[in-house]
Amino acid sequence: MAYSGAMSEPNRNPLTPLSLLERTLRVFPDKDALVYGDVRWSYRRLGEEIGRLSGALVRAGVGPGDRVAFLAPNVPALLAAHFAVLNVRAALVAINTRLAADEVGYILEHSGARVAVVDPELADRVRTAAPDVLVNLEDPVAGVTGTPLDGPTFEEFVDGAEVLPVDSQLDDEERVTSINYTSGTTGRPKGVMYTHRGAYLNALGEIVVHGLERDSVFLWTLPLFHCNGWCFPWAVSAAGGRHVMLRAVDPAEMLRLIPAERVTHFNGAPTVLLMLAEHPAAQGVRFEPRIRVATGGAPPSPTLLARMAEMGVQVCHLYGLTETYGPHVYCAWQPGWEELAVEDLAGKLARQGVPYHVAPYLRVVDDAMGDVPADGETMGEVVMRGNNVMKGYYEDPQATAEAFRGGWFHSGDLGVMHADGYIELRDRKKDIIISGGENISTIEVEHVVVKHPAVLECAVVSMPHEKWGEVPKAYVSLRPDADLSEEDLIAFCRDHLAHYKCPKAVAFGELPKTSTGKIQKFRLREKEWAGQGMRIKGN
Repeated sequence: MAYSGAMSEPNRNPLTPLSLLERTLRVFPDKDALVYGDVRWSYRRLGEEIGRLSGALVRAGVGPGDRVAFLAPNVPALLAAHFAVLNVRAALVAINTRLAADEVGYILEHSGARVAVVDPELADRVRTAAPDVLVNLEDPVAGVTGTPLDGPTFEEFVDGAEVLPVDSQLDDEERVTSINYTSGTTGRPKGVMYTHRGAYLNALGEIVVHGLERDSVFLWTLPLFHCNGWCFPWAVSAAGGRHVMLRAVDPAEMLRLIPAERVTHFNGAPTVLLMLAEHPAAQGVRFEPRIRVATGGAPPSPTLLARMAEMGVQVCHLYGLTETYGPHVYCAWQPGWEELAVEDLAGKLARQGVPYHVAPYLRVVDDAMGDVPADGETMGEVVMRGNNVMKGYYEDPQATAEAFRGGWFHSGDLGVMHADGYIELRDRKKDIIISGGENISTIEVEHVVVKHPAVLECAVVSMPHEKWGEVPKAYVSLRPDADLSEEDLIAFCRDHLAHYKCPKAVAFGELPKTSTGKIQKFRLREKEWAGQGMRIKGN
């Protein structure tokens, strides 16, 4: 094997996802790497596409440290970009496909992207583009080829480019691989910087925690733009597994692809699992062998976890943030849990759990940075540190310093520490309800509400109250053809919760969500607190 880069010392090799791909290209060149509609690439072909895109980027003037933006759904070109951009020592900026035009424009401008590759369905989001080169990502598989954007098509952009070899011999493993922008609900989004070292180690963590190996088949329901797909582009490729690309979450297509491609793994927010479970074609379905599914973004309710078990889905509950490369914590199964009653097991699995092997430091602390008692009751802020904590916020040293105060990354999440060392989130700091001096966890209330057989989904937020300052309000979407009154739901909650924790009002309707299926509580909270001036709670 030829090495194109400078060799490091014999007892040290730079940590980079590129070395993971290099190995797979050598060991499994003819194995299926990617499936997308009728497109089916071997790892040899995937390596060629990565090399060609690498050459095209260099030809376009992209050099080390430059930024390359992609605004696209889960398509082969974006998967290839997770290696090609790194291969030329640039940083990938994968942009949320549900952002508005001004938000996309801000990210392009703030990141200073030299090249932007845009899916034609998303062309209207790029109105004032800053990049030197704007590439149209035509997609005949999805039947999308027309675009109003100036610039070459993707095929024209890569045509005739030199196919560069994958080069894992880095000069600095702390070089930035990607900049992932946060949701920006409290202002302009911040650019979270990942490094080659962190991406490599977190990919290894995914392999260990989720049991990825040569015969794994990963269905891409999680957006690749979300924390670089939780580092699974690098992890699945490292294992030699097969990527099954899904342009959009479609429960019917998921139910078709799972047996057709022998899918073993997929990831998604609880909403994605709910969409799958509630689809008419899923009734009576039980996957054999069972599928391993990682979920995060919000704690799955015990009700949903029990339904997944019925379908042959083994759920691994994860927790993390964009600032931790996605997952930092997972709910590790303990011996004997298989023998628990369904409700008891679901209660265990709803906890966030313990840290990954590559980032073992996790605490729940009070305002003075002291550890709270491990009693499962005392709340504090979840803080962490380790190899998969971000390098910092791009061009924002003040925000970086604030996030890293005291030598730990501050999550902004409130949780408790159990006696067995597992953490359990109780709320975001911004979501906790303080009613008459009593703390109310919106997550606890939501888990009770969704136990009602008529309820499909629920979000609980605070609403102003003249006497208590604020009280809980439940926003609820019902199952099809279900009928439920506000009074009956509140009465149901009063049978299962302390009365001060129960919703004082209920609104029925569709819940606003992010592109990854997370319910946007801040929009509901803003609706309740509009006109309250300085009493509006933070987002």
